[in-house]
Amino acid sequence: MKVDPTRPLIVQSDLSVLLETHHPEFESVRGVLSRFADLIKSPEHLHMYRITPLSLWNATAAGMPIEQMSACLQQHAKFGVPSSVLSGIRKYANRYGILRMEDVGNELYLVSDDTVVLKEIRAHDSLKKYLEDTRGERAIAISPAYRGVLKQELIKLGYPVEDLAAYRSGEFLPIQLRDEETIEEPFQLRDYQKSAVDAFHRIGEGGSGVLVLPCGAGKTVIGIAAMARCNCATLILTSNVTSVKQWKREILSKTGLKEDQVGEYNGTTKDVRPVTIATYQILTHRGNKKDDFAHMRLFSEREWGLIIYDEVHLLPAPVFRATADIQATRRLGLTATLIREDGREEDVFSLVGPKKFDMAWKELESQGWIAKVTCQEVRVHLSEGDRDLYGASGARQQFRIAGENTGKQQVIDHLLRLHVDEPTLIIGQYIDQLEQISSHTGAPMISGSMAYEQREELYDQFKKGQLPLLIVSKVANFAVDLPDAAVAIQVSGSYGSRQEEAQRLGRILRPKSSGANAAVFYSIISEDTKEQDFAMKRQLFLVEQGYEYRITRWSSETKDRKGEQHEI
Repeated sequence: MKVDPTRPLIVQSDLSVLLETHHPEFESVRGVLSRFADLIKSPEHLHMYRITPLSLWNATAAGMPIEQMSACLQQHAKFGVPSSVLSGIRKYANRYGILRMEDVGNELYLVSDDTVVLKEIRAHDSLKKYLEDTRGERAIAISPAYRGVLKQELIKLGYPVEDLAAYRSGEFLPIQLRDEETIEEPFQLRDYQKSAVDAFHRIGEGGSGVLVLPCGAGKTVIGIAAMARCNCATLILTSNVTSVKQWKREILSKTGLKEDQVGEYNGTTKDVRPVTIATYQILTHRGNKKDDFAHMRLFSEREWGLIIYDEVHLLPAPVFRATADIQATRRLGLTATLIREDGREEDVFSLVGPKKFDMAWKELESQGWIAKVTCQEVRVHLSEGDRDLYGASGARQQFRIAGENTGKQQVIDHLLRLHVDEPTLIIGQYIDQLEQISSHTGAPMISGSMAYEQREELYDQFKKGQLPLLIVSKVANFAVDLPDAAVAIQVSGSYGSRQEEAQRLGRILRPKSSGANAAVFYSIISEDTKEQDFAMKRQLFLVEQGYEYRITRWSSETKDRKGEQHEI
């Protein structure tokens, strides 16, 4: 092995990789490494990545050659790359495509050029009920009804299936994107948005998969452009009623579809049209645990040609089961992060599709398509009363006490003075805490119990600049379009949810219409508590995207001078 201590990487035989954060090549190496490895830990000097089979399969499916992965490690490793790592990368990355699903005549086959692998598959007792007769040495007939569940079972055995079988066309629906000649405000796809749609809809490559882009990058627009490529009846599943309304507004403004062609399906409206937008909540609603999911019939209400899963990282377990049954329908997943808190990333890969496109957040920032964000964690001591209660409580209650630390109010007041003229969101987990902040600041609070119309009115006032400060619960984590929000103050969160951290940052990522295209994301943390431990996990996603995360400690003597560096 060639030794060069000036290089930034240490590659270990267990497929973990350490990257020096202060190395001059840190940014360029991180950009390539993060495409095929997952960030596990992010201490100040060394970031730790892990190469996994799934990270390699997603990279391969997105078009990254094995040679590029190996070259990244070999060119930048201090002490060389263990041969076991290079062979492991080849072994796992090459497994994507060993097994394929293809149509042959009127039958669906599981196909492989590796006859040994097919024999292994055939011998697994857990797979026998899904397999029919062999078709020569290189194919096994399978029932179309098992197309999804067989892919799930095979990936568990370490064999991701490349699904090249045909998709039904669905009900024909001409969808024309509006252009400069048809609307007053020109609508044109950005170059990266075109690339994302092309990646999803490559000719001859099926047309199902996941596109990963940051909040504010126009995932809704990309979904609409994909609809226009397919020209078919489309079912769109998203996270909440606010998102349903936003999808409908965007579809009507950017296509030639009419109002009566786009329906909403949620708790109050159940209108099935050629394009129907539904919430995950309504699909999984039932009277009690013994009842069936009555609204799952929406999947068969029309001959859908495309199903779009917005915020696919939130896909509920019952919808996974329904998705396994509709593998002949094209599927598009949209998300800012493939991270799932339940660990079901493999099911997203198998049932919705592999990652087909991934756009680096910092690259979009450098091009001005999203705001330039500064991330800062402010650590504050527990108040005296909270400290006594914290010491006498169990672990779960300690986390909540730390989250609701009354000492955070001083920090909030300070930050509001620093950003007095900027549109600001205060985001939190606990309703009692948010109500106290609302009472203290005089700003309105939005929660899940508030009527939709009232929420929309407050959002509209915020957008128009009539309301400079808005306090929001986790209901605003997803699909809330507040483009001018320039400051976010996170006062409490859901344990170590990297997913939530990404979504909350997304509230301020949209490009600003005036002034500097910049925003600030604050996270107020109770020092030396359970909350601080979980905060380190939450930050992983932001660090992975290239954001610097400054940590400061709150002092009551801090001066109200904007931009001042506080003592660390």
